Parts: sequence; C-alpha cells; structure tokens
Amino acid sequence: MGKIKVLDEQLANQIAAGEVVERPASVVKELVENAVDAGSTTIDISIEEGGLAFIRVVDNGFGIEASDIVTAFQRHATSKISTGSDLFRIASLGFRGEALPSIAAVSRLQCLSSETASGLARRIVIEGGTVTIDEPANAPQGTDMTVRDLFYNTPARLKYMKAIQTELGHISDYINRIALAHPGIAFTFKHNGNILLRTLGTGDRLQVIAAVYGTNTAKVMLPVEAENADYELRGYISKPELTRANRNGITAVVNGRFIRSHAINQALLQAYHTLLPINRFPLAVIELGMHPSLLDVNVHPSKMEVRFSKEPELRTLIEAAVKQALTRQRHIPGPDSTRRQERSKPAFVQDAISFHQTYIPSKATEKLYSPPLSAKEDLLAVRETAAYWEQAAPAAPNDSQLSPAYSASEPAGQQQAEELPFEIKDTNGSSEEQSAPEQAEAEQPAFPELHWIGQHHGTYIVAQAEDGLYLIDQHAAHERINYEYFFHKFGNPEDASQTLLVPLTLEFTSGEAEQLRGLLPLFAQAGVEIEPFGAQTFLVRSYPEWMPQGEEQSLIEEMAELIISERKSINIAKLREKAAIMCACKASIKANDRMNREEGETLLARLSNCNQPYTCPHGRPIIVHLSTYQLEKMFKRVMS
Repeated sequence: MGKIKVLDEQLANQIAAGEVVERPASVVKELVENAVDAGSTTIDISIEEGGLAFIRVVDNGFGIEASDIVTAFQRHATSKISTGSDLFRIASLGFRGEALPSIAAVSRLQCLSSETASGLARRIVIEGGTVTIDEPANAPQGTDMTVRDLFYNTPARLKYMKAIQTELGHISDYINRIALAHPGIAFTFKHNGNILLRTLGTGDRLQVIAAVYGTNTAKVMLPVEAENADYELRGYISKPELTRANRNGITAVVNGRFIRSHAINQALLQAYHTLLPINRFPLAVIELGMHPSLLDVNVHPSKMEVRFSKEPELRTLIEAAVKQALTRQRHIPGPDSTRRQERSKPAFVQDAISFHQTYIPSKATEKLYSPPLSAKEDLLAVRETAAYWEQAAPAAPNDSQLSPAYSASEPAGQQQAEELPFEIKDTNGSSEEQSAPEQAEAEQPAFPELHWIGQHHGTYIVAQAEDGLYLIDQHAAHERINYEYFFHKFGNPEDASQTLLVPLTLEFTSGEAEQLRGLLPLFAQAGVEIEPFGAQTFLVRSYPEWMPQGEEQSLIEEMAELIISERKSINIAKLREKAAIMCACKASIKANDRMNREEGETLLARLSNCNQPYTCPHGRPIIVHLSTYQLEKMFKRVMS
C-alpha cells in the first residue's frame, strides 16, 4: 500500500477553513461579499459576542436556486467563473468557491434563500460540514445566512481567538470599508442588538463617510476626480488639518473591492508631500475603476491584495489628482476648524499698530537679508520655483530621476531646473499667455494679503488681513521659503559649485567608509565633490556656494549619514529632497529671534510668493487664522 492518499472531503474542508476562515471577520467578509455580488440593495449584518457566537447576514439579492443550494456548499463550487480565461477578467468580489464549504466545516450554518418574490424558498442546515436539514421553506427574495458557534469543532482555533472587542474591531473595520466601497447599498450593522452603523444606500459616498467617521469629518473632506485611458479615479481626501496616527484611515477600492495597496498609499502620501507632519496620515476614500484585465485579484487567498498591470500610470494619476484637489484649498487652520461656521461680514482693515517705532537691526536681519537669501534673490528664486511647478507636465514617476516632491509634475528624465523655460510673472501674477496648468493654479484661493502688526514672544508674527487676524510661525515660514529656494538650487548644483583652497575633512568608521565609497556619485549629482583619503577619511574638494554659511561641513556630514543609513533606497531624488530640508532648517531664523517691521513684512512677502505657503517642509502649519466674526463673538459683539 502506498503512503499517499486523498483526504476525505470533510477533513479537506477543515484544512481549507484554516486559510479562508481566519477569524469571525473572515466569515462576515465572505458572506457580505456574496451578498454584494448578488446585486443586493440592502444588507443587514448582526453579530453576537464578537461574531464567535452568532453571525447573520441578510440581503435582498437575487438569491440561490433551490437546486443549487447543496452544490453551493461543495468545494470549488461557484457561478462566477467557468474557464481559465475568466481569471483574467474577474468582475465579482468572490469567485473561488471555497468560502461557504470552509465556513460550514467549522460552524453550525443555516442558509435560507429564495430567488423570486413568490415566497418559496429553500432551507439547508449544515453542522461541521455535514448536511442535517434540506427542506422547502418560506422567505422573501434574497438570502439569509446564519452562522453559529464558530470553531466549535476546532477548539485549537477557538483557543487563539482574541478578546471580543478585538474581534468586533476587525469586523467593524471591514463593514465600514465595504460600506464606503458601495454607497449605493444600504448597510445595517448590529452587535448584541446595538446598531453600530447604518447607511442609506443613496449612492452618496460623503453620507457614508459621515456615518462612519462623523459629520464633522465629512465636512472637511475634499472631492477628487480624474481619469486617463486606463483608469477612472474618484473619491474624497481629507484636508491636511485632519490626520491620523496611522494609515488605517486610507480606504482603497478597486472595481468595488476594498484592497490594501502599497502603491496607492505611497502615491496618496506623496501628493500630501510637506503638507502633513511627520508620522501623520490623511483620511481618504479612493475608488478606482478599470477594465478587469488590468487587475490580478488572484494573488492572495483573502483577495485583499491585487496586482496592477500599469502601476506607474496609476500612481501618476492618483498623485496628480490629489495634488490638484489640495491646491484648490487654502490650508490655514483656525480654532475648532472642523466645526467653524463662517459668516459674511463687511470687509474692513484696522489701522496696524507698530510694535517697533524705530528700525533696530536684530539677529533675524542677518539670515533674512544675507546672501544667498537676500530679499531680491530669494524672492526671484521662489517665483522661479513656483513657475517651474506650474509649467511641469504630469509624467510617470521614475525613482532614479524624480524628486518625491516633483514625482507627478516633473518631466520624466529631466532633473535640471534650468532646462525648463521659466516664465516669471509680473507683480499682479499675470503673463501674456497662460498655460493650462497656470490657469488651474490661478483657480486656487489666493494667499491672504497680510499686514504686519507685531511679534509675539519673538516667535510668532501677528498680522491682519481683511478677514481677520493671523499668526505666523516665523521659523516655519522662513523654512518653507528656504526649502523651495534650496530645492530649486539642488536641481542645478554644478552651476554654483566652488572649489576649496583647503578641503574639508570627514571621518567615518571603517564600515561606514566602505559603504560610502560606492555611493560617492550621489554627492557629485548634488554638487559636492568628495573623494577617499585613506581608510576612513574623505576630503570635500568643492560644494555649492549657496549652502548656508558656516554649516557646510555639518550639512555634508548629515548627507553622508543619510546616504549610509538609507543606502538601499537612497537616490538623487531623495538626497536632493533631504538636503534641501536640512539646508532650509539651518538657514532659517529661529524662535526668539526678534524682528522689526521691515524684516517681518519682508518675510510675509516672500511667504506669499511660495508655491505652497501653508506648511513647512516637515508638514507643520505655518499660519493660523482667527476670523473677524470669531473675534467679535468672543468679545460678545455678536451673539449668534
């Protein structure tokens, strides 16, 4: 007798259940997806004890034929594919035919289904994979699936289930996302009789966002929409003022299927570049439509991961669309900004009070006016950078060529900023001929025209505009100005490289030095000429003359540390980005640097000409707003 034998069906189903039915949320997912595939317009989900004791999913879909019910619980039985070619154009959520037999193998399951509105139905009961009841019944059109005592016959699996609240959290997360994916379906979700979610099924995704995350969150969501020859994109993204501590607030939907996609997440986060603080993430619901042939959903048992055939084009589309939605907004937070109600008031400007009656040079003067950040040169550079962003056309990102900040706007393979024709605008921001990107830029709300009032604690500029009072973080503002300046400069560093009479000396450990030797071309592309000098020593022969004076050596050392620490993922794009941020931080005025009126107004003028004047390169807000109406309300001048 041979040692190899075919497992009996019941044991095979229990083994398959170990892959398909990981926890109660897996059961809910499979049953709800079947209901969606059945064309349902209402789906009711009820669970008890985190789904371990009871799960019920009731839908009004087209139901299962009486003669097919028993067959539906056999392994690999499905109505959704029939040939191998069908795997390359899957349009349904479920298709493998493993879910129902796997669930039935580890629970006590009842299926009651009717394919017509006649009231005639079929009822089947399966315990541990064995059919115990198969009889006619009465029920409205649709399917009613009830699962009790999950894992009752596999105590080892039951032993490793988490606490009820943990299992409930997994189920609730899935229901929220499937509801966001299908706003045209009315979902009701109950746990132990308590309603946790109810959507109306009107097709309004913003209503579902309000039901899931709350009305105040829905109010600060921005619509996003775009398409190209292969993909159609629509959804909502949060304003930068609304963030989460992790990526769980990002919901990606592809052809109606909620998925997890690193590519989509990265494209989305890149579009928010410098608008979010470090380790903060946006809230977003991104829905993608495409031909099924461009998508492979058969790469993971849970069908939560997919593979795109034209991923670079997709990332470019997402990044460009999200950037466009964000640039149409003024990202100036205020007190209780998610609930603030604005009121139309006659515009007026109060007389500004000068906190500095005479011009007194301060510590801020040196950094605000000294080369390379003189008022004229810095303002011109910022305007050139803005023109560069406006004129650059979207292209597929190339990590070896593009900076993250420009990955959806800089032409592929084009790193040098001077290769693009700059069209410097006049003081009114007009030009003889406006390109389409410039017209789109013109649509975004203008940065407020700010008038200096004074300085608070040597750290915040106090300014006013027609619509109220503004506070500006002077370090963050100057850091944004310098970042855009240095980022532009790092685009063509060789133009300003200066050879040193006495080279700078850098020393590293033997391991660091060995790693650094193979990465020296990255320094050259950033305008720094560096060469080995012994086993652990390197000499810096030249660097760009516009590097912050007195900080050159420390900056180059930090660049070297960055290259060493990220040697597997570093490229000129990332180095250019990080170097610009480091230069900007070191060259900017700091907190407690006292400023006078002239210095403050110069800083405000430069900030207003930045491409993105609302956050610093680290994502912190630069400016906050207190409206005239809010001030009047605080002083009880208005009572409504």
